[in-house]
This record gives sequence, structure tokens and C-alpha cells, in this order.
Amino acid sequence: MRGTALIYSSHSRCNVLHNDHIAQRALQGQDNKRILFLPMSSPPRGGDELEGQRLAYEDFRWFFQHYERFGLEHLPFYWTSGLRKQDVDVLWHHLWSSEVVILGGGYSTTGLWRYKELGARFDGEPGKFGRILHERRRRGLLTVGFSAGADQLCQFLFRHVRDNPGDNEGFGLARNTLVTLHHEASRNEELWNAARRFPHCFVFGLPNDSGLNVDWGVLPSGNLWQVYEVVIDRTWDAPFDALHIKTRQGALVDHIDHTGRHWAFQGGDHLVRITSQDSRYDRAWMAVGGRILDYWTREPTGYGSLGDLLAGH
Repeated sequence: MRGTALIYSSHSRCNVLHNDHIAQRALQGQDNKRILFLPMSSPPRGGDELEGQRLAYEDFRWFFQHYERFGLEHLPFYWTSGLRKQDVDVLWHHLWSSEVVILGGGYSTTGLWRYKELGARFDGEPGKFGRILHERRRRGLLTVGFSAGADQLCQFLFRHVRDNPGDNEGFGLARNTLVTLHHEASRNEELWNAARRFPHCFVFGLPNDSGLNVDWGVLPSGNLWQVYEVVIDRTWDAPFDALHIKTRQGALVDHIDHTGRHWAFQGGDHLVRITSQDSRYDRAWMAVGGRILDYWTREPTGYGSLGDLLAGH
């Protein structure tokens, strides 16, 4: 599956997520092999508004350096209060054109405010950042969200929804989706609470190291389709990190619907959701263990593949 949004939670640079889904995707680029890293969700450190962002980039830079000999280009863009219009014009260019863009971790609301503020301050368009992200999606380019960035790429900010009922809308590249990051099964009650509050959304708990590879669009019928591919990564085996890597302890991706039913998804499982434009039709299916099951009944269907399912709607 060639997703347009990868939302994930990890402790370090595990290989399936960062090689298979990010570095290799950039290296397949036709126009460029560039990864743009945006650590704007990182808060200041010691009064220095750049230090936290630099450290966030360094946490990825050492990994991406291994791919430079294959032509990989990777660069950060830092938020500062002293940015000039010519600086931000460079950001818009790289944001629009880079094969892969990564929204880094930190505080969801901090980064979201900065992304919107750049559009408002320099172009009079608070939604410019999000508009460009959706243009990327329509052109088949990949936008990645790690930790806070994953929160931001969803329909709503899970952390903010939990703590503050005010402005909580994300960019919606993972349409009608909410996720918890660094998830543990003991927090499944939070998933259910969010699912009951937003019954039109799918809610997932992503443990370290796991993610969702997502894409959506419009079928010839006019119906909206969305596909989730579950990614479970157990490759990071540094003994001193064993406590943090929940997937190596057997954790799966938790999902609870608004009625309280629970699923735990393996790597490679898929969910498909199809809705009409007016939301009157809303159906979903799971591809697990080589079978396609109805989401609500869990009974096998007659579909031989996800392609057949989409073609039938």
C-alpha cells in the first residue's frame, strides 16, 4: 500500500517504520529524494527557542545520514519568532515539493499554532499549511507524523480533546481518525471515551513502535474510501530501550469503537471504510489473516481482495 499519511509512535529509529516506510519512500521519488523534517512542535529549552528543535532533528539526522550515499537529501526547517517572508517562502516550496515531509514530536498545540501562525502572518491565510498538506495527499506524496505530529495529522488532537474541549481540530490527513501515542493497554478506557465522544471517528492506540499507513480519496461513485494499514515494528533491539519498545513485549494496535467493542490489530492487517458524501452510508471491513471480514458482524465476506471491495462501491 502506498499511503499518503503515516502516523506512528516510536522510541527511536526502528527500521521497518524509518527504512521501509520513510527513507525508501523518499528514495523512490521522481522529482526529488528529499525528506523535509519539521520539529516545530518542540518547545524552547533553557530560553533558547531553537535548541529543542535542533535536538529533535539530531534524533533523526544520524539515521538519515546512512542513506545519503543513495541520494537521500534531508533538511530541517526551524520555527523562530524572527522568521522573514523569504524564509517562509522557502518552507512553502519545500513543503509542497518534498517527497516526504515529517511533522516531529513535542507538544501538539505548540506545533499546530506555529504552522497556522506562519500562514496567517506572512500570507494572510491561517490554513495555508494544512491546504498544502492536502495538496500533497492528492498528488500521492507522503506526509509523516511522529508523536505530536501524528496527533496533528488526525482529524482531532487526542491529547487536547482529552484535556480541553476547545479548538482541537487537526489537519485531517488521516480523515475521521484519532490516535493515542505511546499507548499501553491500561489506557484503553481513554480510547473508549474518545470513541463515544466522536462516534464518526475511528480511534486507535499506538504503542511504541507501531503506526498506521493511511490513504483516502473519492471513488467513481462519489463515495469516500479510506484504507488503514497497520504497521508493527519489532526491529529496535537495544537492551537499554527494552522497557520502552512495547511491540517487542507483544503489544498490538488497540482499537475500540463507540459501542465499546475492542480489537487488537497485527502488523499487515488492514481496515477499509467507505462512506457516502452525506454520511448516510457508512460501512467498514477488516482484512486480517488473509480474510476480509465485515467490521460490525466479523463474518467473512465474499470479497477476494481490497481492490474488489473498493470496486464494488
